[in-house]
Amino acid sequence: MLPRHHGHHPEGQGLRPHRERRDDIRQHPVCRSPVGTLRWKSPQPAKAWTGTKQATTEPVECSNVFTDQNTSEDCLNVKVQVPADAKPGEKLPVMFEFHGGGFLGEARTDDGSNLVRTGRVVYVYVNYRLGILGFLADKSLGAHSGDYGLQDQQAGLRWVKKNISQFGGNPNNVTVFGESAGGASTCAQVASPTAKGLFQHAISVSGFYNYQNNIVWSNADCKSTYFTEKQAQQSGAKYAEKVGCGDAKDVAACLRKIPPATLIKEGGQVGDATGGGTIGPIVNGTTLTMSPVQALTTGKSNKVDLITDVGRDEFNGGVYNNNFTKDVVVAETPARYRMLVKEQFGKLAPTVEKLYPLARFASPYTAYRTIMADSGSVCPMLQLDKKASKYMPVYADLNADADNPAGENTTDVLGAQHSGSNTLQHFDTSKLDANQAALQKQILLSWTHLARAGSPMAPHTPAWQRYSAAQHPVMSLQPGDTSMTSASNVVATQHNCTFWTKVTNY
Repeated sequence: MLPRHHGHHPEGQGLRPHRERRDDIRQHPVCRSPVGTLRWKSPQPAKAWTGTKQATTEPVECSNVFTDQNTSEDCLNVKVQVPADAKPGEKLPVMFEFHGGGFLGEARTDDGSNLVRTGRVVYVYVNYRLGILGFLADKSLGAHSGDYGLQDQQAGLRWVKKNISQFGGNPNNVTVFGESAGGASTCAQVASPTAKGLFQHAISVSGFYNYQNNIVWSNADCKSTYFTEKQAQQSGAKYAEKVGCGDAKDVAACLRKIPPATLIKEGGQVGDATGGGTIGPIVNGTTLTMSPVQALTTGKSNKVDLITDVGRDEFNGGVYNNNFTKDVVVAETPARYRMLVKEQFGKLAPTVEKLYPLARFASPYTAYRTIMADSGSVCPMLQLDKKASKYMPVYADLNADADNPAGENTTDVLGAQHSGSNTLQHFDTSKLDANQAALQKQILLSWTHLARAGSPMAPHTPAWQRYSAAQHPVMSLQPGDTSMTSASNVVATQHNCTFWTKVTNY
């Protein structure tokens, strides 16, 4: 079916409508360009307009460390996709995606066609400020600086609240989801008091990805203890000195005059998370009043339905390699295996090596991959779910799909990798074999059923009960229509979670 073209925008604040193909609408400016005096300020609504505003160009990425091609500070827009026959006021479920990229770049996953087709939902994809431009905190920027990227996400959700009914969406039935930094963003928005009421359901995919020492990314995933505003401002002061603004009469004005490319170059980078200024979410006292893990596990978060998902072999799943950082982060030799285990676990290293002996694995790479996936992803997710399920409906899954064709193009043995669930649900169905197509269909049905009904247990999918005091089922996502649930204590035993829960500290 040919899509309808939308030209008028309610309240003049929304989006530059743009239709591309199938059920697409693209690039809607939600906020004014955060440049000049608006750099490092909360997002401001886009200026109103009259008449029809076309939105027929591909949206640019926010300025970031990964590329300078088709990027800009003027990037605060959303993309909307709707069923071609959707009618204004139809009240379809809305699925709102936060992209991944370590809060430093954009892992572009902005095609919601499969979700729209399978579940008859309205799909929204949001851009948000990244890295030093999205998260710098400094006393010159105010008492509650930082977290501008999270505020951008919320600005997109507020636009949905005001305008999505014109696209057939239900503003009171919104599901947020994302992978990697998008999964961490999901946890942050569930925890954020300023996001209350903006969404009803949430899906965090691969939002547990950091590790204890030699941090590659900002310590801002779902399990981490975030920087306080005080700590972040101390880092910001060092950054201001680094870029020549430390002694300026007006530090904020000085920082706002520096070209974005220079700011990014001098800010924290991949593999150097403390290299200058904060580059991910912090506890700034307003957007976040505590780390998401604290809010979710003590009942102080927004009450929504939540799916948590990690890959069984999360670590190394296309995220960590030895190419983008001066430090070794993966074990390519037995010597590196022993070095990294000691670096991460110190005096516990001999115990860890006994739990994961090299003789049991085909390579040091897969041995260390398993250690880090268990300690940094699988076990922390189960621990959070156990506590959070006392306060909200929680559904847990472990992606065990080691043959996902939607992942990184690499010769590494990635296993069931980072962000596998999200990449698979976006993948072109016509290019999947029957086994992977069956898993993709399960994920699409489960996610869109959560969006519509508040539960992932859709017709024609495996039984998937809520994680609760009475039972703790963990869905194992597998190709070929073979997915099934296992008791969390069984999963925990397989991944040595009793040990890891006692000894790890994030």
